[in-house]
Amino acid sequence: MKVKDLSDKLGYECLVSESNNEEISEGYCSDLLSDVMGNAPEDSVLITIQAHKNTVAVASLAGIKAILICNNRPAPEGMLSSATDEEISVFRTKDNQFTASWKVHAHLA
Repeated sequence: MKVKDLSDKLGYECLVSESNNEEISEGYCSDLLSDVMGNAPEDSVLITIQAHKNTVAVASLAGIKAILICNNRPAPEGMLSSATDEEISVFRTKDNQFTASWKVHAHLA
């Protein structure tokens, strides 16, 4: 699955479009950023409700390609600016984390 498939195939709202042709090999669902730092696989999409600048910093450290913000939470401009700088795509969905994780899993190759 490519990063752009989060919007193209799943219909998630794209807030920051970076590295859209990159492959996503896995998904990781967590709201505890220390857990993400220690356990999220590289080349994954982070499925979370944490919508702030620190989420981008942790995603960058972990080699995450995209962040999917659930429950239609707003993403502050500082987060989006950081995502652009770090070349991490950001998407938003009204889905909760369970539903979003299920949908992403169904589309992973």
